[in-house]
Amino acid sequence: MSLNAIVLNCTLKRSPAPSHTEALIRKVTGLMAPLGVESEIIRVVDHNIPFGVSSDEGEGDEWPGILAKVKAANILIIGTPIWFGVRSAVAQLVIERLDGTYDEPDPQTGQYPLYNTVGGVIITGNEDGAHDAASNTLFNLSHMGCVIPPNSDCYWVGDAGPGPSYMDAGGDKHMYTNKTARWMAHNLVYFAELMQENPIPTNIKQLTEDARAYSEDSCPPSHGAPLRGEA
Repeated sequence: MSLNAIVLNCTLKRSPAPSHTEALIRKVTGLMAPLGVESEIIRVVDHNIPFGVSSDEGEGDEWPGILAKVKAANILIIGTPIWFGVRSAVAQLVIERLDGTYDEPDPQTGQYPLYNTVGGVIITGNEDGAHDAASNTLFNLSHMGCVIPPNSDCYWVGDAGPGPSYMDAGGDKHMYTNKTARWMAHNLVYFAELMQENPIPTNIKQLTEDARAYSEDSCPPSHGAPLRGEA
């Protein structure tokens, strides 16, 4: 089965500056390649992407072209460095622009465009903050419709305080990072294949209509309430 992945590298460095985050990204994409995944890495800061929460912010906005690739991907990975203990401002910008996909539901099911897309996150940094960046980013992707497999994050962090980053510190040989990179690659591919063969059937549109009808009912049934006379 042929699969494709889009990786949004949210480094603050423009090309051709070396990116530690991209080095770890390439480790994961390299592990996915033998599993049948063709990956494209997009360095977000190399493009004109204004702030906003829509899928198209008008003239000069290069986000629509990137978003088209995201929508067509089986796997979406956000790669981000850690700054001041949290994900980069570029990663935050990407999440905010992805918010626009809420306004593009499938006309039949109401599902968002990222339904059945498998999501993951890759993080590098000098200090703590990997768990915070991973949990927030994976939560955001989940709410936009992405499927989040187990162990779908990979990170490397150095010692507290200023110091060498992933490539300079020999992160390529770090056992924990190499282990989680492999777990992540295999789980992302497995779930992407699963979604191809068994897409999520949930009809968001119908369930929303059901919820609206129930909420507007002046005397909704008391589901689960004890019968009169019971404790």
